[in-house]
Amino acid sequence: MKANDFYKYILSGVLILGASACEETFAPSTAIEETSALTNAGDVETATIGTYAVLRNPSYVRSVHFLTEFPSDEVAQGQSSSDDLTRAYRYTHINTSSHCTNFWGQAYKVIAAANKIIAYVPDDASADLKQLKGENLYLRAMMHYNLVRVFGRPYPQGSGAGPGVPILRDGLSDEETTGLSRSSVKEVYDFVIADLLKAADLMSVEKGNSFASKEVAYALLSRVYLYKEDNENAVKYADLVINSGRYSLLDGANFQGYFKMDPETNSETIMCIRHTKVQNQDFSAIGSMYFSGDVAGNPAGQGVSGWGEIYASEKLVNQYALHPKDLRKSFITPYILNGVQQKNLKLTPQTPMYYVNKYNLQESIINLSSPVYLRLAEMYLNRAEANAKLGKTAAALADVNIIRTRAGLDDALYTSVPAGKTALDIVLEERWMELAFEGHRSYDLFRNNRSMIRNYPGTHSLNNTPTTNVNQTVPATDARVIFFIPQSEIDKNSKLTQNP
Repeated sequence: MKANDFYKYILSGVLILGASACEETFAPSTAIEETSALTNAGDVETATIGTYAVLRNPSYVRSVHFLTEFPSDEVAQGQSSSDDLTRAYRYTHINTSSHCTNFWGQAYKVIAAANKIIAYVPDDASADLKQLKGENLYLRAMMHYNLVRVFGRPYPQGSGAGPGVPILRDGLSDEETTGLSRSSVKEVYDFVIADLLKAADLMSVEKGNSFASKEVAYALLSRVYLYKEDNENAVKYADLVINSGRYSLLDGANFQGYFKMDPETNSETIMCIRHTKVQNQDFSAIGSMYFSGDVAGNPAGQGVSGWGEIYASEKLVNQYALHPKDLRKSFITPYILNGVQQKNLKLTPQTPMYYVNKYNLQESIINLSSPVYLRLAEMYLNRAEANAKLGKTAAALADVNIIRTRAGLDDALYTSVPAGKTALDIVLEERWMELAFEGHRSYDLFRNNRSMIRNYPGTHSLNNTPTTNVNQTVPATDARVIFFIPQSEIDKNSKLTQNP
């Protein structure tokens, strides 16, 4: 099969799905290992689109979401699950985690595919080929960065000296990870930053928000620098995105419908993993764990779709309740049956249940979603956090107020830092409310040396007693704020060391 035909096969989206959200296999994921040589610009474009397609594979997008979001204090698991996500939620990680294994394997497939194109396209190529090379540099950086977040300690803990993940450099295939040692967290960050800077230089086309572009690279640079505590550069690259004029914050009803609209018409999204109506994954979608009902919001038993095992935490629900006008409350849906708010009867005390709908109801399809990876609101909050740490309190509060005004809280803006709080406290609280369920919260706490405090009902008991009202505290230095390297990878590569 020729390379063009092969990658068209990838784009056909042929999937072989198992019977439940917990068991699935995907034939196209191995297609990225095709060794046919790239011979022309058409091959490069088709291959690049095929690489983006791998991001849609639930073995990547669903697994990485579970690993990054479920350790947070935004969610509560109401009952035990056969899915490995339970261990991510409870911090009871194992080295044979299916989600870690899926994520690791798919991420390195994307990197290996990108490497083929990066090696093929010279730096003095045509503008079109430079654009494609830049997109692949971006994808390689994005994957390495996501990997080092999951498997490496937060950068501020030891200034990046701890073990990160193997760096798959130019020309290397995913099979060649078996001969690589783990680079340090700092080395991975440096590699990611270099790739993103070069990607931004090469890209000149303003593509839609499911593709990389100069501003997408700038946005990820802002995040990476913030996590590295290079606050000046975090501000610099947030500024470049905000001032580019390409994006604008949604407001009012448009904001409340942010995650339900066709993502291509969304002015706030910088990058998402695009799913269309023909790519709806139903029970293998991210949203299947957050929701159980029909498109009208009717609960289980009435056109049901979804498992509905993960709910908004009582802690976050109460935070939103402090401001009844907060438009962000629309991203959680009370589970109402026969006019009565339902409670989780398996928890003590019994707790009102709120579904999360940021990953449901896109274009009125129950489990259709295009998960947002970067959006403009984050850029304002990146800049706010960096400025708070630089001692520029007024600038930090100004950006927080932009986000609060958009959320309908124009009567609850900050003119100064309240007694007993710091500017950083305010920013992190706003990030919590604005970016909830998007995979930021645990990283925001741990990289700032703050504990994860789960003082609400849920099954997050380390001794697995779901009927207990658990108050779980996970310090930033806990070994399990990161995940084990998949044992299957260590079995193949003796140079890999395991996390403690």
